[in-house]
Amino acid sequence: MAFTLPELPYDYEALAPYMSKETLEFHHDKHHKAYVDNGSKLAAEAGMDGLSLEEIVTQSYGKNPGLFNNAGQHYNHIHFWKWMKKDGGGRSLPGKLASAVDSDLGGYDQFRADFINAGVTQFGSGWAWIAVKDGKLEIMKTPNGENPLVHGAKPILGVDVWEHSYYIDYRNARPKYLEAFVDNMVNWDYVLEMYEAATA
Repeated sequence: MAFTLPELPYDYEALAPYMSKETLEFHHDKHHKAYVDNGSKLAAEAGMDGLSLEEIVTQSYGKNPGLFNNAGQHYNHIHFWKWMKKDGGGRSLPGKLASAVDSDLGGYDQFRADFINAGVTQFGSGWAWIAVKDGKLEIMKTPNGENPLVHGAKPILGVDVWEHSYYIDYRNARPKYLEAFVDNMVNWDYVLEMYEAATA
């Protein structure tokens, strides 16, 4: 498949003041575009351009680092933009998701603390996740462009902790960025959509 840069599902000012127009312009228009351009080229060179993005991610893992890094980041970012929305975040999760967070992650407050901690303690670049593994929610963290797909799990929420995701707005205060993400930006409806797909 040819990689395509998706449009943002909101305008560049929509997530301010928690994520600025400048951050979105650099992050989406430059960083994500580079993953798309490089990933398309490397997938074609590897003869994998007929596969789905998920197949490219899982099949290149551990075998073709250049392709894996770009395909993984493309996959992660396609969802990252949708995992955020204007006036998002907070504790009013859709019922089915709230029940799963209660039963699998110890309730909203425990989830919030553990998810933020996963992002804070991911050394260097990477991601923090809620994923579905063996039918249950689990909090994970991965380095660089890696994601739960390569660990037998399906991501339903991820937050980018590469510096380009927060440095313009928060400098080195990664915990503040993660708190803002959970409290003010998460699109819980999209998380529910991915949860339902992962548990179908």
